[in-house]
Amino acid sequence: MLGSPFDLWKDDESCGEYLTRQGVSRRQFLSLCGRVAAVLGCGGLILGNQTEALAKEIADKLSGARRPVVVWLQLQECTGCMESALRSGDRTLESLILSMISLEYNELLMAPSGEQAEAALGKAIEQPHLLVVNGSIPLRDKGVYCVIGGETAESLLRRAAKNASAVLAVGACAHYGCIQAAHPDPTGAVGVADIIKDRQVVNLPGCPPIGEVITATLLYYLVYGHMPQVDYDGRPLFAYGQRIHDKCPRRAHYDAGQFVVSFDDDNARKGYCLYKMGCKGPATFAPCPVIEWNLGCSFPIKAGHPCLGCTERNFFDQMTPFYKRLPGLDVPGVGVELTANRIGGAAVGASLAGVAVHSAATVLRKHQSRKEEPETLPLAALGEAEITGQDNDTAKQDNKTTKSKW
Repeated sequence: MLGSPFDLWKDDESCGEYLTRQGVSRRQFLSLCGRVAAVLGCGGLILGNQTEALAKEIADKLSGARRPVVVWLQLQECTGCMESALRSGDRTLESLILSMISLEYNELLMAPSGEQAEAALGKAIEQPHLLVVNGSIPLRDKGVYCVIGGETAESLLRRAAKNASAVLAVGACAHYGCIQAAHPDPTGAVGVADIIKDRQVVNLPGCPPIGEVITATLLYYLVYGHMPQVDYDGRPLFAYGQRIHDKCPRRAHYDAGQFVVSFDDDNARKGYCLYKMGCKGPATFAPCPVIEWNLGCSFPIKAGHPCLGCTERNFFDQMTPFYKRLPGLDVPGVGVELTANRIGGAAVGASLAGVAVHSAATVLRKHQSRKEEPETLPLAALGEAEITGQDNDTAKQDNKTTKSKW
């Protein structure tokens, strides 16, 4: 375990020196780096045999890293994203976030309030820092729906981002606005990237995102000095590079056309696919099936609940109603509605067609072979009786019986 989150770093002390002073062994440190490497490799960008090498690289770079200054804003949101990071079931995450970064400002966690809190914020944002943001930014009615210390969320965000070396938007609210931005969007809520346009904003969507993804992204920045590679929507590819559908434990049932049609029916007890119950896994990019929640205990689909698609932009409008199929989902490859209704029959039909073609080809080859080979060719090794002048019908019956035994 890491030391107390409130143990102070010394000036110019490296991460490795700090951890050694806190009594963290090299073995413990490598174990932590290994877990981070496993999270960074969950998107398929890192092969299994490369994880160990990545863990060592992270350990080597992290040992010499200097503690970054972090300003963590919480705007129009519910604190769920911060709770996800701090209550993942593993206290190491909490200690990691609070010990290995210099968290200069966070309303939820800091003891100071009022003028003291404002002074801490003002001092922190004057120097280079990593800006982490939870929550959306209301723009309607001059932003009166979220005011902190007399300052609107938009004004506070712009001020905090001015000297930020990187900006991390954590959660669906910071991504695009989430439930506040859903129709009719009374507050005019938008995401961080809608306000900050002069630099890269990395999105960690989810309602909330998995704590390990938040931690791994922060550590990646700490190790490499820049944010990880992202997709078209600014999401790190290591976490959001694959659809839930691709790694879903119920995928085989989807392919077989085996679906739950009502909660707690016999198919639900058998663990069949939840697509007909509204599961949005085929159109949702997230690491839930790989990392899971609460120390790898489970995730919604595994627990019997359909995915709501909370890592996708505008999911409250695009993915609702949550418990009904949405045939219009934009899924790469074959259409979801076609797949859901016909995949079982198509898969079976394709399999039977393949068997039929293979069987026909085999019969033709055997027929051609028999024409070329002497009629007295012994077939006992193939499970067939030798045919030597028997009645044709009797021979067919004997051959059929012998093959069934084989």
